[in-house]
Amino acid sequence: MDMWKFFDITHREHILCNPMSLEKLEQLIILLPLKPGARVLDIATGKGEFLIRLAERYRQITGTGVDFSPYCIADVRRKHQERVPDAQLHFLEMDGAKYVPEALESFDLVACIGASWIYGGHRGTLGALQKMAAPDSWIVVGEPYWRHEPEREYLEAIGATRSDFGTHYQNVEAGREHGLEAVYTLVSSQDDWDRYEGLQWYAAEIWASDHRYDPDMETVLKRVRESKTAYLMWGRETLWGGRFMCSRRG
Repeated sequence: MDMWKFFDITHREHILCNPMSLEKLEQLIILLPLKPGARVLDIATGKGEFLIRLAERYRQITGTGVDFSPYCIADVRRKHQERVPDAQLHFLEMDGAKYVPEALESFDLVACIGASWIYGGHRGTLGALQKMAAPDSWIVVGEPYWRHEPEREYLEAIGATRSDFGTHYQNVEAGREHGLEAVYTLVSSQDDWDRYEGLQWYAAEIWASDHRYDPDMETVLKRVRESKTAYLMWGRETLWGGRFMCSRRG
């Protein structure tokens, strides 16, 4: 099954494609001191809510959003025209790992929230974003972390290894290894995770009811129900997530 079709089905009820409340997103945006003319890059922009809200608050920024999903890019382009049609934003449908800016160290804010797999993990993401961030700029990353040691059965259920993620502390320390200091963190609450996961279950069941003859219907339900079981049995208490706002000094 096409992965972007699956993602579109399971995330059609989401405003944010990661476990963070809109209130926490607003907290983050308020803390970002973007000046007129600031350049922003959002890798794996998803539905683009972060970049759109930045443009609503900081009217004179320019922004680039990159995402591989044709569904997400279509959605965010529609949002752009509906909410901030005069904002200087453009969106690229492509693999974020292959995006190369016109000039390195040229963005005042670089973000990749919850898609570190693009760059092979948390450290790879920090290194890639750092190369595109200007001196005295901001980097925002989102990364899961183990709240406690994961059980073997959980790792097998989600196709992960213990080394895929660190602790919250280890994620912050990885930034320091790259010369980045975390000045603020936002942690997903259990309610944030329940909303993120639960909306996927809801969306999949509604879609399946409306598309009984779609050839992917059984695949969607099987994958979502297996994921639901893993989340309720282990993930809800084991895997959490944080957003890290880091400064890059010149």
